[in-house]
Amino acid sequence: MDGAKQLDVVTVGRSSVDLYGEQLGGRLEDMASFAKYVGGCPTNIAIGTARLGLRSALITRVGDEHMGRFIKEQCAREGVDVRGVVTDPQRLTALVVLGIRDKDSFPLIFYRENCADAALTEADIDEDLIAASRAVVVTGTHFSTASLDAASRKAMRIARGHGGRVVLDIDYRPVLWGLTGHGLGEERFVASDKVSAHLQAILPACDLVVGTEEEIHIAGGSTDTMAAIRAVRAAAPGALVVVKRGPMGCTAFPGPIPESIDEGVSGPGFPVEVFNVLGAGDAFMSGFLRGWLRDLPLEECCRLANACGAFAVSRHGCAPAIPSWIELEGFLRAGSEYRRLREDRRLEQVHWATNRARDWPQLLAFAFDHRAQFEEMCERLGVGLERIPQFKRLALSVAMMTADGRSDGGILLDGRFGQDALDEATGTGLWIGRPVELPGSRPLRFEGGPDLGCTLREWPAEHCAKCLVFYHPDDPAELRAEQERQVLVLADACRRTGHDLLLEVIPGKSDAPVDERTLARALCRFYELGVYPDWWKLPPPGSDAAWAAIAAAIATHDPHCRGVLLLGLDAPERELVAAFAMARRHAVCKGFAIGRTIFGPAAEDWLAGRINDQQAIRTMAAGYRRLIAAWEAAA
Repeated sequence: MDGAKQLDVVTVGRSSVDLYGEQLGGRLEDMASFAKYVGGCPTNIAIGTARLGLRSALITRVGDEHMGRFIKEQCAREGVDVRGVVTDPQRLTALVVLGIRDKDSFPLIFYRENCADAALTEADIDEDLIAASRAVVVTGTHFSTASLDAASRKAMRIARGHGGRVVLDIDYRPVLWGLTGHGLGEERFVASDKVSAHLQAILPACDLVVGTEEEIHIAGGSTDTMAAIRAVRAAAPGALVVVKRGPMGCTAFPGPIPESIDEGVSGPGFPVEVFNVLGAGDAFMSGFLRGWLRDLPLEECCRLANACGAFAVSRHGCAPAIPSWIELEGFLRAGSEYRRLREDRRLEQVHWATNRARDWPQLLAFAFDHRAQFEEMCERLGVGLERIPQFKRLALSVAMMTADGRSDGGILLDGRFGQDALDEATGTGLWIGRPVELPGSRPLRFEGGPDLGCTLREWPAEHCAKCLVFYHPDDPAELRAEQERQVLVLADACRRTGHDLLLEVIPGKSDAPVDERTLARALCRFYELGVYPDWWKLPPPGSDAAWAAIAAAIATHDPHCRGVLLLGLDAPERELVAAFAMARRHAVCKGFAIGRTIFGPAAEDWLAGRINDQQAIRTMAAGYRRLIAAWEAAA
């Protein structure tokens, strides 16, 4: 790699919000709900290359509204440099509504009337950004109007002038060239001499040209594939030409064009079931660039590209379907026994865990999600339950005040008594965990009813589902089986709705003895069942040997787990300080989620009327800060 360049690739062009129908096998007219993803060929490629370890940036326009902010924020979360994303004060962000009808039909509608990215101008092309990159990717759609053509050509000239390479993804959408009606957004090919001539005028400045056979047809001006390839070669004599061939993989032509397409440099496809072709080309390009920009052999570039395409055709969505580098390496090394890759639980877990939106190297959370304890306190003190939400707002103010300026602040807060506080906390940057269990239930039951998926579907995506299960691996077989069945329901619901899962395991209600291996055995059992929590929340295990067993269980089964948080129960501060000292010797412990030790005395006194709001806040804040200080001192 060129060490003098700060970036590997800058992509230029379309950005949109994709609204993907969640019902499969029906007409777009009949879709009832939609998943929201980032979309647009260049934006997908920027995200895909970032996931694969390249340093990527994006140049586009988005609207000055919620969807535009979503695109910019999501790209940044994925590791994409967004300095080149211009906010348009007048136009709306483009939308695409699309669905999966069957394996051959993918209806979609482009909402692009006077949209933000279609207003990209030459002035938006950041010379410094492109000059800092080893390559620029331009896409065919962004040559379809005079202003977009000028902007894209400027990006190409800058790249050339600073020793960078120019990549063209033909990205042909006839509807975006005005060749079909709005209802034919899925149409992939309409012959047009005008479009062919336009694309051929772009080709001479390209170092890499990538397209499907239909896209090569439009670029070459012929529906005879070999004739079209030769026409592309004539227009771009120095370019590497890559033809995507779907299940047959791809064929690359670095030099003279042979008689047969099979005489090029081939990269075989992967035998997977085609579920969704939308976005497969963007994944393919991401994989190809990973190899090409690292000067890998052409056969390996094709292999990486085809594998990425195989993942994309197997999943819902475009950018979300692209694998991480860790995931791709594992797939290329070990393969999969599944033709439907989305049903490979091992791969899907790695995909989930290596593409998380945010890292939490440490988390020091204030837990006040308690429900039964507050209800008991109110009953004992003769106070109405309506006081509980008021106190939880005070606790939230403590959490937000204490976490101000820190990147490791968090809360555990329930929706039963804390919904107003949850609404206030969401979007502030705090880590937010929410309980789903019916307090004290054993066997486990869920507070919102048995259909947990419906409950989680109403939650903001940033909320982490926290579930306390009183579980011992030596519990009676019938009880243990019921507990495990419920945890499997929980884990499946979290993956389907895209929520992190924190599983809190307390073995103490069992009659079975607890020893140094009990918690580790419980973790191993859940892993064996196919449950992969993002976080574990555990009581202090009591010894270094117990910690080592926990760490070994996690490392063996899920090296991408976020880690363990210590719970406090109602332990005195001095006991927690001692637990911190031991926990900090084990890297698997990433922090704590402690509640009653912090809020207990203040809640009692406030509910009884012995202290006011400010006194309660000061008392809780002092306790929370002492625990944070003790944690940091134990390092």
